Amino acid sequence: MTDRVAAITGAHGALGRAVVEAAMAQGLKVALIDHATGETAPEGALELSGVDLTDADQARAAIQRVVDRFGRLDIVLNIAGGFVWKKVEDAEPAWDKMFALNVKTALNAARAALPHLKASPDGRIVNVGSAAALKSGVGMAAYAASKSGVHRLTESLAEELKDSSVTVNAVLPSIIDTPANRKDMPDADPTKWVAPADLAAVILFIASPASRAMTGALVPVTGRV
Repeated sequence: MTDRVAAITGAHGALGRAVVEAAMAQGLKVALIDHATGETAPEGALELSGVDLTDADQARAAIQRVVDRFGRLDIVLNIAGGFVWKKVEDAEPAWDKMFALNVKTALNAARAALPHLKASPDGRIVNVGSAAALKSGVGMAAYAASKSGVHRLTESLAEELKDSSVTVNAVLPSIIDTPANRKDMPDADPTKWVAPADLAAVILFIASPASRAMTGALVPVTGRV
């Protein structure tokens, strides 16, 4: 058992649930933060539903509730995000939505948490970027650009915090094996994708004290795609 506390955004999504399970298996105290309402939180965890992390005030209030409950905060795992496939020429642009869901959520959660993370001997921020942001394709412009923003946020914040105990890194998954992706790509081979539990294991290592030599890293987790 550890005294370390992790706030996990997007905790009710397919990846978020895997990260929550992995974090609790390691004995972390966990806060589940999500806009959606999920299943009953695991015993001992703090459930914070209905939180709009695109709103900085709501992000600050959620993080404060985590600290009020557990007395500290050591880790922020920014799993919250979204995906939209839209061509640039489409009449309904996806850009604002993608930047709000992918960049603003990570930014607001990180900024709200920083005073508390700096008080931890091993403060950690782990963001979820995307391998798709390294080389975009048809219909991926808004999503890839927003995830590239997550990459740049990760690198810049890591540099800003080099004189502190806080490290900032990101994982760059390819296609994650989720029910939604299986539905959208029925002819694909999901055994080549990234299993949520495997990605969660990488995220939890980066969030651990053992990763203290890593900061500003963009870590590919691409399965066998």
